[in-house]
Amino acid sequence: MVRIITDSAADFELRELKQLNVSCIPLVVMFGETEYRENVNLSKGQFYELLAAADALPKTAQASPQILLDLFEEAIAAGDEAVYICLSSALSGTYQSAVMTKQLAGSDSLYVVDSRNATGGQRMLVEYAVKLRDEGKSAAEIVAAVEALRSRITLYACMDTLENLYRGGRISQTAYTLGTMAQIKPIIQVNVEGQVTVPAKAMGMKKGAEYLCKQVEKQPPDDAFPFYVMYTDKRQNGENLAARFRDMGFDIPDAHIIQVGAAIGTHIGSNAIGFVYIAKA
Repeated sequence: MVRIITDSAADFELRELKQLNVSCIPLVVMFGETEYRENVNLSKGQFYELLAAADALPKTAQASPQILLDLFEEAIAAGDEAVYICLSSALSGTYQSAVMTKQLAGSDSLYVVDSRNATGGQRMLVEYAVKLRDEGKSAAEIVAAVEALRSRITLYACMDTLENLYRGGRISQTAYTLGTMAQIKPIIQVNVEGQVTVPAKAMGMKKGAEYLCKQVEKQPPDDAFPFYVMYTDKRQNGENLAARFRDMGFDIPDAHIIQVGAAIGTHIGSNAIGFVYIAKA
């Protein structure tokens, strides 16, 4: 048997993890001196409530390596293989830590995959791994297929606020003030290296949504994989974007409108919208 493991940056709900039989390592979120663990004592809704009330941005951190080590050792003891698909190494030290944990566990039956993505992009790779596991593929076969697919992930989002970038020290007060006055909405993309880039800026969220739709027209999705719409704190924003894509002819069931959690939500803030899919080869 192959055990599939991920972390909470993949933005699954607890019921989904149970249905898929996937183990999930909770990432840590710190509001001041108070420590929370995603999906353990902090839901996505609670995170955004705390974020709105906080005077300073929370800090995100890796989970204790012991959690992954315990999962690896359980797999070894059961005679199973394990594949851990983690948050992009360009966004966190989680991958490097996992590689060291694998070495500590000392087994060739353990694999660590850098998703080079986050939120819906990471989620899609986990779901693909689950599909291959259920088809009876070995861990090595799953890893090879997942790593081949990840370069086709297409993820764009539009941020409604510059506040989180400013509070996080990523832009100056001048840039924050002028950008806010001009209603500038950054468009962000996760590239093939797993880095977050800003390929464009829109004047208002309406223009931002239009930009997102144009990107889908330029690089159509592969119908063999799901098309996900993402949002941060307000589901209505996600539903509105999904409606635009449905008008373009894409099938997006309500279950494919997913909420972004703390790992990315900390940095992009409230009212953000986006999409992720596998592009046609």
